[in-house]
Amino acid sequence: MRKTQRYPVQGANSLWQLYKTVSMWKVIKNFIVIQISRYTPIIPLKNWLYRTFLKMEVGDKTAVALMVMMDVMFPEKIHIGRNSIIGYNTTILAHEYLIDEYRLGDVYIGDRVMIGANSTILPGVTIGDGAVVAAGSVVHQDVPAGAFVGGNPIRVIREQIDSSDSS
Repeated sequence: MRKTQRYPVQGANSLWQLYKTVSMWKVIKNFIVIQISRYTPIIPLKNWLYRTFLKMEVGDKTAVALMVMMDVMFPEKIHIGRNSIIGYNTTILAHEYLIDEYRLGDVYIGDRVMIGANSTILPGVTIGDGAVVAAGSVVHQDVPAGAFVGGNPIRVIREQIDSSDSS
C-alpha cells in the first residue's frame, strides 16, 4: 500500500482546482528548473539545480539521466539516495489529482538503486537500497531492498540480486 495523504475536494475535479493546492508561482519556477534539468547533460549541475531550487534530497554520485520528469508541484517530496541511477525519461510523481480528491506522498529511493528508462514511480512508495527496477515499469508499491522488479504494475522478479560491488 502506498503511503499518501488524501485531501477531498468539493465541486470541480481536483486538477481544475490546482492552484488552491499549490502556488502558481511555485509551479512555474519548478517547471522552468525541471525543463532545464531534463536537457542538462552535466550531472553535478543537474543535482545542484534539484537540491538548490526544488529542495529535493539527492545523494552524492547519483546520476539522473536526460529527460527525467520530476514532480512539478511537489518535488521536495522526492528523496534519492547516494550512487543511484534514474534512467532516461523516467517520471517520479509525488502527487495524484483525482476527481473527488488529491493525494500527496513522499517518494524514497534508496542508495545504489537502478531505475530503468521510461519507468513511472507513483507517490508514496519506497524503493529499498540496491533494488533494480526494469525499464518501462510502473512502481505502484514499495520495492524491497535488493529486489529486482518489473512490469506494469510491477511484480518481484527476483527477491535478492547479487551486488558484488559494495562501494
